[in-house]
Amino acid sequence: MTSVSSAWTEQGEASWYGPGFHGNQTASGEVYDMEAMTAAHRQLPFGTRVQVENLDNGRRTVVRINDRGPFAHGRIIDLSKAAAREVGMLGTGVAEVRLRVLEAPAPPNCSHVQAGAFANPDNAEDLARQIRRRGETVRVERGSDGLSRVLIGPFADYAEAVEIRKRFGGAIRSCESSP
Repeated sequence: MTSVSSAWTEQGEASWYGPGFHGNQTASGEVYDMEAMTAAHRQLPFGTRVQVENLDNGRRTVVRINDRGPFAHGRIIDLSKAAAREVGMLGTGVAEVRLRVLEAPAPPNCSHVQAGAFANPDNAEDLARQIRRRGETVRVERGSDGLSRVLIGPFADYAEAVEIRKRFGGAIRSCESSP
């Protein structure tokens, strides 16, 4: 998802993640803090502020999206431990929730499409060659986490980055957040 309206809502099952991920890097590049009011969502742009309402007990909280997930079938959001505590789902581990966007970040002025990230740099170079053969500007950058990322672009026009992501998959990243 490249942009989102403040009228956006979603309903489904939430879960939470904590100790096993605490201190690891999130998909946004932040370090995960299970006591921060954050969450993982598959599509919402990083930085989006979302109200989460537990439909079983009516409790609400606000989280900021800073990670991707959940990867369990049927779940729509993974809350931090602190957020799960706020909505009263620590014990059950899951709850039926309604999400409502409160604030979404503006699309970046400069974007890349990250087509992949690889522990083995040779795999990154292979993908970069395939993309170059299709006429795109691409480079491989090694991040501080040791991963080699394949970046297509940059694009001044965010809509162009969206189209490239449709063709190659991956994620849109602002130029400032690139490794």
